[in-house]
Amino acid sequence: MSAKTEFSGGGATGAQARTGVFGRVAAWSQRHRWAALLLWAVTVVAITAGSQAAGSAYHNDFSLPGTDSQAAADLMEEHGSLQAGATVQIVLKDRQGLGGDRAAIDGMLAKVRALPSVADVQPPGPGSITEDGTIGYATVTLDGSAEDVPSEHVTKIIETAQGASQDGLQIELGGDPVRGAQEEGGGGAEGAGMLAALVILVLLFGSLIAAAVPLVTAVFAVGAAVGLIGLASHVFTVADFTPPIMMLIGLGVGVDYALLIFYRYRQELRDGAEPAAATQVALDVAGRTVFFAGCTVIIALMGLVVLGLGSLQGVALAVALMVLVTMAASLTLLPALLAVFGKRIQRNVLKRPGRTGDDGWRRLASAVQRRPVPALLVATAALLALAAPALDMRLGFADAGNDAPSSTSRQAYDLLAEGFGPGFSGPLVVVTEGSAAQLQATLEQTEGIAATTPALPSKDGAVHTVIAFPESAPQDAATADLVHSLRDDVLPALSQQTGAEYLVGGPTAGTLDFADSVSERMPLFVAVVVGLSAILLMVVFRSVLIPIKAAVLNLLSIAAALGAITLVFQDGRFGAQPGPIEAFIPVMIFAIVFGLSMDYEVFLVSRIHEEWERTGEPAHAVREGLAATGRVITAAAAIMIVVFAAFILSPGRMLQQFGLGLAVAVLLDAVVIRCLIVPAVMQLLGKWAWWLPGPVARRLPRVALERPS
Repeated sequence: MSAKTEFSGGGATGAQARTGVFGRVAAWSQRHRWAALLLWAVTVVAITAGSQAAGSAYHNDFSLPGTDSQAAADLMEEHGSLQAGATVQIVLKDRQGLGGDRAAIDGMLAKVRALPSVADVQPPGPGSITEDGTIGYATVTLDGSAEDVPSEHVTKIIETAQGASQDGLQIELGGDPVRGAQEEGGGGAEGAGMLAALVILVLLFGSLIAAAVPLVTAVFAVGAAVGLIGLASHVFTVADFTPPIMMLIGLGVGVDYALLIFYRYRQELRDGAEPAAATQVALDVAGRTVFFAGCTVIIALMGLVVLGLGSLQGVALAVALMVLVTMAASLTLLPALLAVFGKRIQRNVLKRPGRTGDDGWRRLASAVQRRPVPALLVATAALLALAAPALDMRLGFADAGNDAPSSTSRQAYDLLAEGFGPGFSGPLVVVTEGSAAQLQATLEQTEGIAATTPALPSKDGAVHTVIAFPESAPQDAATADLVHSLRDDVLPALSQQTGAEYLVGGPTAGTLDFADSVSERMPLFVAVVVGLSAILLMVVFRSVLIPIKAAVLNLLSIAAALGAITLVFQDGRFGAQPGPIEAFIPVMIFAIVFGLSMDYEVFLVSRIHEEWERTGEPAHAVREGLAATGRVITAAAAIMIVVFAAFILSPGRMLQQFGLGLAVAVLLDAVVIRCLIVPAVMQLLGKWAWWLPGPVARRLPRVALERPS
């Protein structure tokens, strides 16, 4: 080591290893195994019971302070212009004309009016029936928001309305409450993911008991965290789509963390250690890896707070809590389970001593090391090709036009577009405290606007609202151009004439504002997450190049995952309904995948570093590190992939995108990056992988993932 630089490790030897803090925690859990198990069981039951008794208060907050759409909503709320409850549209079509169905329609609407949660029903009338009289709609106003009205009440409205269908009369229903009710009941994904994970673990370990230990640890963690978030939803804003995301992440990460520790435990048993000693070593080494990997995930999730986007902050806190509870379960509950089942697991391990699969991974590493440049170029080119579609990613929120063609919400959407134009389902709400007559006249003359409603005064008469229907559909680029034209050119010119302020709001404009806000704040978010994670890795591995390599490769796998969901969900490949990528999906996938990728990075590189410390031979360290971790990383990745992929079967488009993005990212990270790119890069870097400038080395605290000596 020179005065200016440091190469960490390099064949250092030390005294006999001493037990670290995680090993001491494991020892306590082993000695008090039944107390630890009872404490976890009582905690989960108490939290679940409390959550059930208190109920949840999940609600969405898509407010965007500083945007036109939010200012318009605030102005309408201040002056009493906002509609109190959510609405459902009952869309009717009869090619022979709706006049002949009047009795059936009136009878159906009377039945709907008597249903729970229905506040008012407005029958089809002037303005809500097409000129030829073949298509019309009734408006059902509910007594609460779409989130507050029970889905079973909405389902009853759907069944009652469609029960009046008859020959020639088609009845479909649309609106956010209807779309929400259609997406209920997709909870089989969690069960399918757990079953697939159990099968993989049984194949990996050859024992049902051994396979069940990581899974039980994950289930306890998920149960506790979901209950805690249900209670926390009464204190801070937590979006209603948070629980399934927590289940998704909790099951994947929970099994992953427990498996990394459990695999090291089995290795120690195979090397002749007794169960108690094996547990302490596993927690000392793999437990420390889990701790730092979990901290990286939490750092990445906390980066979402920087975005300042309403509900996303609650989602970030919820998922971070899930990861924290999962870490706690892996470090305290898992040792207790190993103490209970240790002897039986030991007998199974010793009966199957030769099935390690290390030689195959060693040969793979050697093959990559012989030709590192071609391996690096081919693998990187493949990832860049998959990432390319993300360059054209269009952010937004799915509407009924993206629902399944057979769904009633999609049928209603299509009928309204047929009868009233494609822009009917995405009106623009223009609000002013000035002259409504001049506003309406200007909008009617604006290119791209098909029709406008008469100005609607607020309750106090101080504010007027004009609803403008675009000629194009809500998700068309032409509609976005129209919004920007109104805000940048048309309305500012009118404002100069009248001196009044004009604000463009409504769901369509709000979606554009949300997407723009995400795009504008994404660079800061990425910089914060990458910077903090790189500093953490620099402290752990005492290297400059390892954190840079990890950050670049993680960004590459995330870009490829975003390219995959763009290809499937935006371009409509493989049978998916084409439409925008949900605006918050990229930032959520970035935060979670960046953290999860660090699991494998830390697990693999810490084992390479362990060999580098022992031998000082960089090529040998890479081979042995991959040989020691390749099998468990592949198994852990396979489990996360099947858990995440199971959510592609969910009825919700958001969960489908989320599940596919995470599954693809983990697959690429485990197969392409860890098996090909990392060995190639480490071979090319050699001992320089562990280089650290002397001044930096002297200031950094010493934190090692290997056993303290």
